[in-house]
Amino acid sequence: MQLISPAKARVGDKVAVLSPSFAAPAVAPAIHEQALARLTEVTGLVPVEYPTTRRLDATAEDRAADLNAAFADPEIRAVLATIGGEDQITVVPHLDAALVRADPKPFLGYSDNTNLLNWLWTNGVAAFYGGSTQVHLGPGPAVDPVHLASLRAALLSGGRLEVVEPGESEDVGKEWNDPAALTSYGDREATEPWTWAGPARVVTGRTWGGCIEVLQWALTAGRFPADPRVLAGGVLLVESSEELIPAREFAWILRSLGERGVLAAVDAVLVARPPTSDFTVRPSAEERAAKRAEQRDVAIATVQRYHPGAVVVVGVPFGHTRPQWILPYGGQMTVDNETQRLWADYA
Repeated sequence: MQLISPAKARVGDKVAVLSPSFAAPAVAPAIHEQALARLTEVTGLVPVEYPTTRRLDATAEDRAADLNAAFADPEIRAVLATIGGEDQITVVPHLDAALVRADPKPFLGYSDNTNLLNWLWTNGVAAFYGGSTQVHLGPGPAVDPVHLASLRAALLSGGRLEVVEPGESEDVGKEWNDPAALTSYGDREATEPWTWAGPARVVTGRTWGGCIEVLQWALTAGRFPADPRVLAGGVLLVESSEELIPAREFAWILRSLGERGVLAAVDAVLVARPPTSDFTVRPSAEERAAKRAEQRDVAIATVQRYHPGAVVVVGVPFGHTRPQWILPYGGQMTVDNETQRLWADYA
């Protein structure tokens, strides 16, 4: 399957900052304002808000209208989501594919934005999985270095970066209504080494996937090509959300992807480090490690059941974690199980 890699923005260009799902800036405007200032500071780009960026009651039609307007405006050279949510699936039917094909531009988002990323992919346009102004730019004392490097590569410079482990992680930051959220990270802990499984081979292929709960919705809605062989030789990205689904549910959805033929088609699978706590649920460190290990084990077992020759890497810091790597979606990644190194192409 051929996908267009949109041209990069240049310093001074305008970029749209939209809320295709939840309008988080409406409930935490200070975080949003700091995010916009930092976006300009670290990229030189000029953020542009749209009518629904801060509107909590925006309809699916209104949010789609803002997306269509951003994709249609020749002065807008990239589109960033403020955050995810849970109802973007209702926005997708109102999007105009002709607009994105006429003037492709980078889109950055994750979580519920899996809906929009998959829609772009099926319409032949590559994008980027990751990035949230409200989660990764606005809060805390600074933008994490790995996030900053991949943000600049996705928006401005392109190039090939090695995806490395930052060595620490947090599931959630400070509560947005806490003034400390503007200056402090959340509770961070040391990370475990990634787990590699499968044959000692090197896989280079285009990526597809996203938040596994949202993938289940999109596939149920029939928003994926009928023949999974369009993913042949590719790299599957899967991660779970702050809903903290149990490992068995993760395995059930992954098994469904296997029955669909997705796991047999791809040659590598990247499984993100999953969140295991939120603001109300905080198991002990030992319990959190056990939950991560349980998801790791069922992920490897399920992939190997459907494709023993696939390379599997578990624990990669993308998706619902911070520090977060922004990864290509429809672009290429190299998964090297000979040297156990991971590379992302931001073209």
